[in-house]
Amino acid sequence: MPFLADEVLDFGVNYIDVETTDLHILSAEPATWANVGSFTLGNKAAPVVSAPQDGDVDGRKVTISAITDGTVTGTGTASHWALVDTAATKLLAAGPLASSQAVTSGNPFTLTAFDITIPDPA
Repeated sequence: MPFLADEVLDFGVNYIDVETTDLHILSAEPATWANVGSFTLGNKAAPVVSAPQDGDVDGRKVTISAITDGTVTGTGTASHWALVDTAATKLLAAGPLASSQAVTSGNPFTLTAFDITIPDPA
């Protein structure tokens, strides 16, 4: 695997920082933008995404700040998160929650901070 400078990796994680408009909690992992709409149980507009920085082990990462005021819009079990760009209808990143949680429409949701890392080439 070739060497990649931090700046090259930064373009990937910086895109998440610059383009994310919303974070969704979902009942399943989405593979497409359309899945986000089908699986969403709640959202948080304008989540705080850090600038690119060194990863904990290697690579480069961004940190999604803790959320204390998300809005639950459906009832079910939230198992995944997704970051989206609603203006461009793009799914930017998705993954599992640290633990699934039952949610009820009309209630708030919270999430602890988490990282998205692009590892260095092996």
